[in-house]
Amino acid sequence: MDKEHVKGAADKAKGAVKDAAGKALDDKKMQAEGKLDKAKGAARETLGDAKDAAKESNRR
Repeated sequence: MDKEHVKGAADKAKGAVKDAAGKALDDKKMQAEGKLDKAKGAARETLGDAKDAAKESNRR
């Protein structure tokens, strides 16, 4: 796992907590921030996947 995957997983976890807390507290802003963090985490993981694929194709 490279740093993009780790950061992505951390952002997704943080987002999930914020989303759940926002839902429980009926805080729409917190819930939206959580969804944004989850999306940012997914994007970072995708970036990590792309970097991994590029490294793999350079090895061949």
